[in-house]
Amino acid sequence: MFSKSRIQEPGPKKAEAEAPVTPEPQQRPMNDYSSPAPKAKPAASVLSSDLTIVGNLKTTGDIQVEGTVEGDIRAHLLTVGEQATIRGEIVADDVVVNGRVVGRVRGLKVRLTSSARVEGDIIHKTIAIESGAHFEGSVQRQEDPLSTGAQPRPQQAAAPKPAPQQSQAVSEAVAAKAGDR
Repeated sequence: MFSKSRIQEPGPKKAEAEAPVTPEPQQRPMNDYSSPAPKAKPAASVLSSDLTIVGNLKTTGDIQVEGTVEGDIRAHLLTVGEQATIRGEIVADDVVVNGRVVGRVRGLKVRLTSSARVEGDIIHKTIAIESGAHFEGSVQRQEDPLSTGAQPRPQQAAAPKPAPQQSQAVSEAVAAKAGDR
């Protein structure tokens, strides 16, 4: 008896079909909730262990490196995985090194874990080095390592150039005098 009335009356089926339309306004608030999601911090970009990048990386977000990067990296947060290798300069607000870095590291907060292997200078505001970390280089504290760290590097590179030119001039003069004898 109930089955006949439901089959014969298409009206309730239409009403049931219209019932899912009412949840759509509920989906709109979900869209409203999702609109702040893009404002939320996006997930870190992950460079997997089978990936090798030759070139520079630059982002305002976070990067997690598990593979190999041959180039400079600029990011907000950089995490170097245990099996990762970076050959180049790192500039980031926060740097966590679990793997190998060959090059200069500049960051507001730098952390070398027990599995870290760093060959290069570290310029930081705060630093933490866990027991077991291998580090070969110099450590320099600066109030703003992100902006001032780039300036001394070209000046230091320019200073040694005149000295070899002077010694070349002296050696040429000595060779010329020896040729006169």
